[in-house]
Amino acid sequence: MTAALRAAGVALLLDVRAVPSSRKPGFSKHILAASLREAGIGYVHLRPLGTPKPGRDAVRRGDVAAMERIYAAHMRGDEPRAALAEATALAAGQTCCLLCFEQDHRTCHRRLVADMVSAQTGQAVHHLRAAAPP
Repeated sequence: MTAALRAAGVALLLDVRAVPSSRKPGFSKHILAASLREAGIGYVHLRPLGTPKPGRDAVRRGDVAAMERIYAAHMRGDEPRAALAEATALAAGQTCCLLCFEQDHRTCHRRLVADMVSAQTGQAVHHLRAAAPP
């Protein structure tokens, strides 16, 4: 993953998972932050930008439209709006990458976050996908 991030010129990874743990080796918050630091990439966890549990459950059911409605309601809260402002400020000064659990950006709330940040910064959004391990 760090090779793909470096190749894209990413300076900072913004973790937008509500629950920053993973069964995939290397993707839990502290281990991930340490490996990124070793690669010269920063790490910030923005928990308020995570999808609430009902939204995550909707994605698991394949109901992306329900997730989008749930997430839109979530983003009206003070904490998520403050975290979005932080993400926007961070992205305005450097190349950032959003990380979440879903592999496909089309079924993930990070697409929504990326669109909101892009609308405020005017920066283009590119969706990265790390190569599968051999």
